[in-house]
Amino acid sequence: MIPTKADQPPDPAFDRVAYRERNVVERLINRLKQFRRIATRYEKRARNYHAMITIAAIMLWL
Repeated sequence: MIPTKADQPPDPAFDRVAYRERNVVERLINRLKQFRRIATRYEKRARNYHAMITIAAIMLWL
């Protein structure tokens, strides 16, 4: 859900904490997609794909 504009009344269904957590997850996924093997799903087996995601996450963390 997108937050309301300043000139509109606030939406009671909008959850700011959930919106921020979702934003963090989406940005992480976009950074992981910079690795070609992950974006194109080069690895066909789930175990190998998971290993590549782990390696990419470690490289981003360092």
